[in-house]
Amino acid sequence: MSSKATTASGHGADVAFSDEVLAEYEEILTHYPQRRAALMPVLWLAQREFGWLSADVMAYVARLMELPMGWVEGAATFYTMYYKRPMGRCHLQVCTNISCMLRGAEEVLSAVRRHLEIEPGETTPDGKFSLDRAECLGSCGTAPVIQLGSGPYYENLDVEATLALIERLSTAKEG
Repeated sequence: MSSKATTASGHGADVAFSDEVLAEYEEILTHYPQRRAALMPVLWLAQREFGWLSADVMAYVARLMELPMGWVEGAATFYTMYYKRPMGRCHLQVCTNISCMLRGAEEVLSAVRRHLEIEPGETTPDGKFSLDRAECLGSCGTAPVIQLGSGPYYENLDVEATLALIERLSTAKEG
């Protein structure tokens, strides 16, 4: 690989994958017949490495993959699984689609907003929690539901269960 593809800079900050992650990137490429087909898993890798997809990170991915910046930005901004801002350690995504809405999602969301003192799209000052609305988490039969990051679902919630979840997450050890 050429050295021009290993780093990208912009706004004065250098961004580059660690050697371990660069090896993962190379391995990902072996699964796709065309480099551009690997864009989504490489963005996922970049998000894991850097925490979110800043303009500098997207520029790095574009240069590394030898793709137009527009393709990278297009994928990163279209899919909600890619974070375009720094996220808290616990990213709470409250489903507000019709099934969840009919079963109390607005009350759950309001309880989270009041308890954490943030609005959807914000992060608590201590960096522990980020809050977002999710259009549909596909768990209509167990509504209302919150997804924690890209991980587990917490289902059949009400205000009391939601506040208990936040308390458990608040006191959980980082690691």
